[in-house]
Amino acid sequence: MKRSYLSVALLLVVLMLNIIFTQYMVHQYFYEHYSTTLIAAIINVILFPVAFFIYKKGVNVND
Repeated sequence: MKRSYLSVALLLVVLMLNIIFTQYMVHQYFYEHYSTTLIAAIINVILFPVAFFIYKKGVNVND
């Protein structure tokens, strides 16, 4: 089962966003900005189902 380049690229974008928001969350926690930390954590949690949806519904080449 081959994946299309579009679904792989979207998964890479979601992974990059996870890395960015995790780093931002740690940075804000270090400087004691707890409300911003929670917002970044919620965005990180929301990105997981998005990635799962892209993985499950991704366009297959051999369909």
